[in-house]
Amino acid sequence: MAGGAVDGLTPAQAAAAVKDPIGGWGFTWMSDAGVRARGKAELGLRGRPLYHLGRGGALGDVPVEVVIAAEAFFPPEVVRAAWEEGRALVEPLEAARFYAGCCAQLFRDRYGSASDLPRLVELLERVVDGAESSGLPLFAGWRALPRPDDAAGRAGLLLNVIREHRGSVHAAACAAMGLRPLQAIMAGSYGESNARFFEWPEPYPDPAPYRGRWDAAEDLTSAAAGQPYDAIDSGERAELVALVQAVFG
Repeated sequence: MAGGAVDGLTPAQAAAAVKDPIGGWGFTWMSDAGVRARGKAELGLRGRPLYHLGRGGALGDVPVEVVIAAEAFFPPEVVRAAWEEGRALVEPLEAARFYAGCCAQLFRDRYGSASDLPRLVELLERVVDGAESSGLPLFAGWRALPRPDDAAGRAGLLLNVIREHRGSVHAAACAAMGLRPLQAIMAGSYGESNARFFEWPEPYPDPAPYRGRWDAAEDLTSAAAGQPYDAIDSGERAELVALVQAVFG
């Protein structure tokens, strides 16, 4: 078993163990200067239009209100402006395929020499394809995008797909607890800094009244995020965690 992993893990334990490295990978490739430069050079898109059309374009050519709902945590006017600017230049699904290609290429460039990538792909693919997608349109859209033939590119994309699963169940959990997007952001770990990152205008609400519901939403998220890992057994979950941790160090 890779990385010396011996003990098995529950689905929830596996999801918790890969949360930070997989989440970090999503931030890394989406904020990469080279990805932004490619978007500008090849599609005429950079910054928020590249992000929102590239990420939300996996839903297809839908009304922008659908993208706002699926992405969940951005101010509607930010998504609307970026989507409409990008949509004037590029068809959404084309942008999503391009963006997914950027994800795959950056993983090749940075981690293509990592060991056991074919095995990582095998396990990730079973997890991703075994996940329930009901109520998770952005995850379903990214799962349906074409996958690269090579192990490195495929691994990079699959890691982002499973990241979209966690993001989607978190959005659903916050909605289930009656939290509006800004309320959820303010009650979360990064509070005002995240609100600024998402471009919410000030003044910001006091997070204290929302923290109990946010904690409950986190518990729901953790439970739902483990479901895809039911597709592999406990030893394979430990192996997958070890492989992910080995890639990202």
